[in-house]
Amino acid sequence: MRVALTVFFALDGFVFAGWVVRIPAIKEQTGASAAQLGLALLAVSAGAVVTMTLTGRLCTRFGSVPVTVACGVLLPLSVALPPLTGSVLVLGLVLLIFGAAYGGISVAMNSAAVDLVRALRRPVMPSFHAAFSLGGMLGSGLGGLVAGRLSPTPHLLGITVLGLAVTAAATPTLLRHGASLRPRASVDAAATPSPATTPDDAKANADANAPAEHGGSGAGGRRMDRRTRGLVLVFGLIALCTAYGEGAIADWGPLHLEQDLHAHPGVAAAAYSCFAFAMTIGRFSGTTLLERLGRTRTVVGGGATACAGMLLGALAPSTGLALAGFAVTGLGLANIFPVAIERAGALAGPGGVAAASTLGYGGMLVGPPLIGFMADWYSLPTALTSVALLAGVAAVIGFATRRTEGTDRAEITERTKGTERV
Repeated sequence: MRVALTVFFALDGFVFAGWVVRIPAIKEQTGASAAQLGLALLAVSAGAVVTMTLTGRLCTRFGSVPVTVACGVLLPLSVALPPLTGSVLVLGLVLLIFGAAYGGISVAMNSAAVDLVRALRRPVMPSFHAAFSLGGMLGSGLGGLVAGRLSPTPHLLGITVLGLAVTAAATPTLLRHGASLRPRASVDAAATPSPATTPDDAKANADANAPAEHGGSGAGGRRMDRRTRGLVLVFGLIALCTAYGEGAIADWGPLHLEQDLHAHPGVAAAAYSCFAFAMTIGRFSGTTLLERLGRTRTVVGGGATACAGMLLGALAPSTGLALAGFAVTGLGLANIFPVAIERAGALAGPGGVAAASTLGYGGMLVGPPLIGFMADWYSLPTALTSVALLAGVAAVIGFATRRTEGTDRAEITERTKGTERV
């Protein structure tokens, strides 16, 4: 189950990176200005945000795994559409479809990952996002190799074919092992009362957490109380601050190197590749880092590192220093987003994942259009410094919510003891 789900995370990153490295070519193809391109990219945001809200409900009703598979088919199909456009308006319409598929698979596979993390009782969420980063690195690396040889149309069509093949190969394993995952995780959670839970409360919690096929609505079917909703929104805000940087580097990093530092298109495509490689390394070590340092230190240290790295990446006078800055930014941001999404999902199931993901991936998708507007008003390097600012904000929020980490640890310990007694 873990391997099959990891494949879907990698596929998501690979397809997304394949699209972003061809943005300069598609910008030239459609004759779009920076502001017009920003508006077209806003369509990705709109499609994703609407779909994320809907996907949380679909995961609650049908299960996260089937929804992940369905979106795993739609995403590679939609990535072939942008190079077929000849105007900014049509580009915006097809990016709306691409954004819907991207938002759907993001929520669905993260919801499935939260269920698996709960079943394993280890902080392995960064490893899934490491696969996303690895897929992004491979996708951008391939894009850099073919950028000077192939037009966007055959390149992205090849990604479509490969993506559908990967989905077909991983789906049987995911469906087979995922069928029993949510029932087991839900029963464990329902059978384990919290320290202040009465027998009547425990029965109510069990009813709320019961698997959908047994008459309950699942974890995602619970209504979030005010405190839980507030914490989910806080974690979503942390995710937004960090995902904003990932979206900005993905969409505008290559253009910054090519336009402002006069790098070769192949070298410019390496901007996201360097970022994704560093993020992949950081996420592969994320489980060990979280077990040793805890969530608060990981978030605060990562935000501060990303802030310094992005200032270098945006303001460096040479291509080499800018690439180094993007790499440092990737290391800093690596584990912040997975921690935020995992904590939101642990609190509120698919509904929590959907809420935090809507904010988080909304930052990834809304960030590029905002960068475009700021680039027109000021300059692209100045606009990219906003990534450093929001990384610092994530660190501050992580420090401000440090006391909730101790509460979470106490609850996890108590639940584990309760499950052992059962």
